[in-house]
Formats: sequence, C-alpha cells, structure tokens
Amino acid sequence: MKLSFVIPVLNEQESLPELYKEIVANCGENSREIVFIDDGSTDGSFKVMKAMAENDACIRIIRFRRNFGKAAALQAGFNIVSGEVVFTMDADLQDNPCEIPNFLAKLDEGYDLVSGWKKKRHDPIHKVLPSRLFNFVTAHTFKLKLKDYNCGFKAYRHPLEKELNLYGEMHRYIPALAHSLGFKVGEIAIEHRARQFGHSKYGFERYLRGFFDLLTVKMITQYIKSPLYLFGRIGIISALMGGLVTIYLAVLKLFFGQPLSNRPLLFLGILLILGGLQFVSLGLISELIVNRFRVGKRVPISIAEIVNVAEPALITKSEYE
Repeated sequence: MKLSFVIPVLNEQESLPELYKEIVANCGENSREIVFIDDGSTDGSFKVMKAMAENDACIRIIRFRRNFGKAAALQAGFNIVSGEVVFTMDADLQDNPCEIPNFLAKLDEGYDLVSGWKKKRHDPIHKVLPSRLFNFVTAHTFKLKLKDYNCGFKAYRHPLEKELNLYGEMHRYIPALAHSLGFKVGEIAIEHRARQFGHSKYGFERYLRGFFDLLTVKMITQYIKSPLYLFGRIGIISALMGGLVTIYLAVLKLFFGQPLSNRPLLFLGILLILGGLQFVSLGLISELIVNRFRVGKRVPISIAEIVNVAEPALITKSEYE
C-alpha cells in the first residue's frame, strides 16, 4: 500500500530531518511519498527539505511565495498526492509518527477518516483551555462527537482528500466536512510530544477566525442547497416577535387609550431586529456566494518553486474548471 504524507512547514528547519527519519522508520513495508509545503518560511527550512529531496525522490516540495495559511497548504498537497492512505501532520515533531500503524488499524475497521486525539497535551494552559471550548462547541454544532477537532494528525482513505475544498481556517473542520459528505469519521488517542524546537506559529486571533469559519462550515454543510430553511426560520421568529410587540401596543391603544406616538418601543424593536437580521443575512448570503465560486476555482496561491513534482498544474487544478 502507498502512504502519502502532507506536511505544511513554517520555519521548522531544526525538526525536519528527525521528522523525516521517524516517518520512514514507521512506514513498514508500505511505499511512501512525503509532500512538504513550505508556507512562506523565512528560515532555512526550504534548503533542508531540498537537501533531503536530493537523496530521496519520494520527497516532493511545494514552496509558496508567502504565507497563505495551513488550509491552502493542505489543499495544495491534497491535489498532488496519489497514496491509498493520506496522512496530515505538523512539522514540529509534536505529532509522533509511531502512531502511523495505529491509524492504519483504525482505518481497517471501516473508517474513511481517522482523527488524532491529543489525550495528554504538552501545551501551555492558554492554548489548552480555548481549544477545549472550541472542540466542545464544534462537536455540538455538527453533531459529531470528537474530542479533538484541532489535531493536525489525521489519516484519510482515498479519495476523501480529493473531495475537500479548503480555505481560511477550514482545516479545523475537516472531520465535519467529511461527515457531511457521508464519510465515516473515527478518532484514536495519540501521543503528543512537547515542542523541541522553535515556538508555536498560532496566536489567539486564530480562534476568532475559526469562529467565523465555524459559521461558514455550518452554512455550507446544511443550508447551501436550501438557504430558505435557515432564513425562513429566522424570518418566522422575527415576524412572531414583531407581531407580539404590535399586539401588545395595539392592546394598550385600544383598551387603555395610551398613545403610540410617544412609545419608542415599536420603532426601536423593529430597528434592532431588522438591522440585526440584515447584517447576519448579508454575511451568510455572501458566504454562500463566495463558497459556490470557490468550489469551481481554488483559492489563488503563488508557487515560488517545486521539487520532484511531475505535474505542477495539479497543485492548483480543480476538477470543476
């Protein structure tokens, strides 16, 4: 069986040689390909990867001109891999390649996607607590009970990876996207190691971006074909609220003789409700339009250099174009 590894890299030059050795040591008798995506590294990461690729033709490299984000890096890798099973993992050595056989065993149980669960995390508390809150909200939003949506260590059975269209912070919701397409999603506990080199590249702002992408994923997985189901519900609730306010004010006018001209309640309520609905609706409708465009056109990225990639057009190729 051929195993493919898609590994986004951002300033991880110290970790790369050891990561490569550990991946090779844990592939067993399976053939392999390793796709490194240099997502705008400013250290010597690309030189390290290129040196490894000179000694191993199974290493393929895509180098972005600047940082386009993890989702874009994964998408570029997914577009060119050819393995029967595709692994994604981080390049910082916190994901332990010794878990590869465990992922394969879980896939053999009939799963299409197996996500890692960092049962014991070696991260600071300011990263652990927001992550737990994120996972709790996401699991309840999509009705898919996973303990760790954030874990980058995942195994995909082909052709699941080809059916994804990632952008923004959408990589955090890959299990939800796969689940919405009808794929069977599972989870295993994995060893999470403390970071040996460098520092985390993600700050608190990623959770804010992730929240907006949560709304986007919810929209495109449940309402992209029938947005009326969403907007209709909101409209009915809004109409009922407005009706109750109108009835209340009508009763005051008809039975108690109170004038409405000096009651700003009606105007304020209508203004707040309509204003809120307009903003929310505008945002969601815009997401629908943008997403439908992106299904046919991949998010633009700029490639500076490639190594051992036979068909570079596949990096940004879309089957819909």
